[in-house]
Amino acid sequence: MSDQKIVSLLPAATEIVCALGLETNLVGRSHECDYPDSIKTLPVCSEANLPDGLSSADIDAKVKEILADALSVYTVKREVIKQLSPDLVITQAQCDVCAVSLPDVEQALENYLGKQAHIISLQPNSLDDIFTDIGTVAKALSVEAKGVRLLEDLNERVDIIRHKLKFMESKPTIACIEWLEPLMISGNWIPELVNIAGGTPILARAGKHSPYVSWDDIRESDPEIILLMPCGFSIERTMREVNILLEQPGFTDLKAVKNNRIYIADGNHYFNRPGPRIVDSLEILAEIIHTKQFAFGYEGNGWVRFTL
Repeated sequence: MSDQKIVSLLPAATEIVCALGLETNLVGRSHECDYPDSIKTLPVCSEANLPDGLSSADIDAKVKEILADALSVYTVKREVIKQLSPDLVITQAQCDVCAVSLPDVEQALENYLGKQAHIISLQPNSLDDIFTDIGTVAKALSVEAKGVRLLEDLNERVDIIRHKLKFMESKPTIACIEWLEPLMISGNWIPELVNIAGGTPILARAGKHSPYVSWDDIRESDPEIILLMPCGFSIERTMREVNILLEQPGFTDLKAVKNNRIYIADGNHYFNRPGPRIVDSLEILAEIIHTKQFAFGYEGNGWVRFTL
């Protein structure tokens, strides 16, 4: 069993560490780490350089302004980390907007801790990458066997969905919306998850970053299902901005609207976190896309149907 002290600057990494049975090794977390609830008492080692309460459009504008000035969206609290004296710091190199980046951590901690801390940077673009990252963290913490067992369990759950949909011919088109203003469609691992869950993703490519799209792109694609899952937003937070979509020209003419197939999911806790609960996200997609075939129990908490 590992006795390393861990600071996690990434919600997904915190969940990986806990799923590997090493929650007691965590000594610090990012300001966004909020699962499981028990880790919320840990010292916070980062902060966002964004005011609270901004709209989607304002968040996007502020982030672009910060990045254009070659500044960071987040600040690493290096004094806090120094006091915690971690052996391992976990961060990411996937997205400058999603969490503290590797360069920020390296710059903040270089020659500062008074000891050599191992920095792991996760950069997943696919489901396989997420599973590989779980194995990487398990190896770094000397719990490879636990990592193998966790991955076996996650793969088994994926295979259950694949098997059940093996002969399913209906693969409805679905627009997974990652940001409302400006509009973005979920890329990276989401198109792959949609395919496994028996749907046809539109306007984004598996393994590629989430693209900006126009409303006309969505109208022309006319998806059979629309799923809102803004990055970092709860269902309630998304509900506060859903009018952005409802007010778009021709919204009520879309197939998804006519067939009452608009859904809102908890993007913060599920789809945007490349950790063990990415398989929960897959199960949520399966429930939404093929409601008669799957009932994993996420409705009402992980996702809701939005009715006009």
